[in-house]
Amino acid sequence: MRHFHSIIRCALLVALCSQTAFAQKKVKEVKPGDVELKRLEDGWATALVRRDRAYFDKYLAPKFVYTEGDKLMRREQVMKDLTSGPDSVTGARNEGMEVHQFGGTTAVVTGWLIVEGRTQATPFTHRYRFTDTWVKRKAGWQIVAAQDYLVPK
Repeated sequence: MRHFHSIIRCALLVALCSQTAFAQKKVKEVKPGDVELKRLEDGWATALVRRDRAYFDKYLAPKFVYTEGDKLMRREQVMKDLTSGPDSVTGARNEGMEVHQFGGTTAVVTGWLIVEGRTQATPFTHRYRFTDTWVKRKAGWQIVAAQDYLVPK
C-alpha cells in the first residue's frame, strides 16, 4: 500500500510540474523593442489625424512601399495622401497589436487600425488589418513596408 501511495504522489508531482511548465510557455516574452514599436504605431495613428508630415518624414524609410488591395504605392505618393489627401481623419487608434521580432533589427507589427473621418461630406469608419515591417537603423526604427486590408462593410 505504501508503494502505491508513493506512485500516486510521484504521478501528481509530475502532473503538477508539467502544468507549471505548460503555463510558463503561455506567457509571451516581451522583448525590448516591443513597447517602442507599439508606441511608434500609436504615433502613426496620431500623425494621421494631425497630418504630421514631420512624423512621416522621420519614420517612413526612403524606399518605403505600401500595398492596399490591388494598389502599390511608393513613399512620395503615400506622403502626399497622408498629408494632403481628400480624406479628413478625425480619429485613429490601434487595437490588438502584436510585435514579431526577427533578431534585433527587424520586426513585423500586426494589428487593427480603426480610422474615423470624412470624405467630403460623407462620414466614414474604416477598419484595416495591417502588417508593418520595421527595420532598426542608426537613427532608430523606420517602417520599410506596410500592407493594409480594408475590411468590407
